Amino acid sequence: MSDLLPFFRAWVADPRRVCAISPSGPALAALMTSEISPAISSVLELGAGTGVFTRALIARGLDEADLTLVEAGADFARLLSMRYPRARILHTDATRLAQRDLYPAFSLGAVISGLPLLSMNSRQVMGVLNGAFRYMRPDGAFYQFTYGPRCPVPSAILDRMGLCSTRIGTIMRNVPPSSVYRISRIP
Repeated sequence: MSDLLPFFRAWVADPRRVCAISPSGPALAALMTSEISPAISSVLELGAGTGVFTRALIARGLDEADLTLVEAGADFARLLSMRYPRARILHTDATRLAQRDLYPAFSLGAVISGLPLLSMNSRQVMGVLNGAFRYMRPDGAFYQFTYGPRCPVPSAILDRMGLCSTRIGTIMRNVPPSSVYRISRIP
């Protein structure tokens, strides 16, 4: 399954929404999903794109039916529906998750985010986090990668929402090199 052509087409159509020069690689996908096991059960993936993180979740033993994939791009949403017919695919804006009825409160195990948070304004970032943490169990975590040198969620937003971030690793074998952060509630 080559992701380069659909990714390139989406980037040409709307570079501000895609915000990357190439699809995420397998090493980044492995790091993004490294703390997730089948015991977590329900996983929400935001900005699922071509499904590189989805593949890694399934390879880790998660059931495709336990995955909800959110994608704003119509072409990517169609591609995901073909590749992962048992997953729940939502063609919607991830900044408005709190306005949806996706899960019972505090039942979601983890969130994997491929969203370009650095290109979003504070209100959009808070919308994504509010929606994700509305559904997430108290011990759940939100995983986000970034090309930048620090967590893509500003500390003022983390503090305001009672969250903390921890860098779980950096992958140099990605184009461009990327770091992964775990965002969770302050204990």
